[in-house]
Amino acid sequence: QVQLQESGPGLVKPSQTLSLTCTVSGGSITASYYYWSWIRQAPGKGLEWIGYIAYSGNTYFSPSLKRQVSILRDVSKNQFTLQLESMTPEDTAVYYCAREVATNGFHDYWGQGIQVTVSS
Repeated sequence: QVQLQESGPGLVKPSQTLSLTCTVSGGSITASYYYWSWIRQAPGKGLEWIGYIAYSGNTYFSPSLKRQVSILRDVSKNQFTLQLESMTPEDTAVYYCAREVATNGFHDYWGQGIQVTVSS
């Protein structure tokens, strides 16, 4: 059973950089063929895919966010980290990490989500 757990700050000031870590258990982040994704949901809106880091270490980001996003990984800890620069109140959302099956795009395991609020 794969489990994902998000961790990080619940409150970020405008213009700061958000850093969230997803710790994975029950499966390796280097195992073929999975992508390790970040997804968010703002209040009253649908899910928004942010980007992923693949089992190979390659990354791919949403075109609308790619200038402020990076995703890193620590293979020794089986973790991957989202960094989102220049936060604004519009980035307030519940942030989820999830595993995506590369062959069909299905997100089969999700973390419980972490609320991030951007406010001064």
